[in-house]
Order: sequence, then C-alpha cells, then structure tokens
Amino acid sequence: MKNIQLLGLLLVVVGSFLPLVHVPVIGNWNYWKLDHYLAIACWMFAACAVFGIVNNNAKIVRFFGILLILLFALTLVAVKMQSLQYFSFLPFKSWRETFAGVVKLKWGWMVEFLGAFLMVFAGSSKKINKRTQV
Repeated sequence: MKNIQLLGLLLVVVGSFLPLVHVPVIGNWNYWKLDHYLAIACWMFAACAVFGIVNNNAKIVRFFGILLILLFALTLVAVKMQSLQYFSFLPFKSWRETFAGVVKLKWGWMVEFLGAFLMVFAGSSKKINKRTQV
C-alpha cells in the first residue's frame, strides 16, 4: 500500500515538470509556467501527502490526493477560461473560440491524474486481520 502511494506521489511530482499545455509559437508549458501559485500548492499538497505516507495514515494521503484532483480540475478550467480571455480583443465570439482552441492540453495531465488517483485508491484496500501472539 505504501509503495503504491509513493508511486502515485512520484507521478504527481514528476508530472508537474512534464508538458501540460501547448501554446503555439511559445511552446509547451509545465505547471510552473502555467501559474507559480498553483505549482506551489501542488507541491505543498504532495509534501503533506508524504507526511501521511511516512506516518502510515491513509486518511491523510486520501484527503490530499482528493485535494490534488480538485486542484488539477480547477487548473484545467482555469486554462480554458484564460485562453478564452486571452483572445477577448477579437470582435467575434467564433473567432475567440477558434483561436482559444489552438491551446492544446498535453499528455502530462494523464500522469498527474494517474498519480493522484493512485494516492486516493491505494489506501482503500481491505484491512487484514492482524493478530498478535503473546
């Protein structure tokens, strides 16, 4: 259980350095280039999850895994809204949507979400009946 949670944590941290968004002409952006504050929040949640993994507390790991999933979903919505806002100077709505559509999501999001889901669901395995001998 700990190994799977650590693997999920590693995927979340490594995924934050992978390409998440492709902006034409500018190139690929990772979490730090998207927004510094969101990247710091992601790493802080990951650090808190390490605390839960080290102390063998599945509730803490699950809680911060869910927070990471919510953070990633919020970031995806923010990227879409920001790309629409970026082209707000265009006079027609169809042009705005067309130009905003050139901002593409990359494969790094799959790594991020996979790591967070591993952290959430690895701790939910059934408990084994532990008996101590006297």
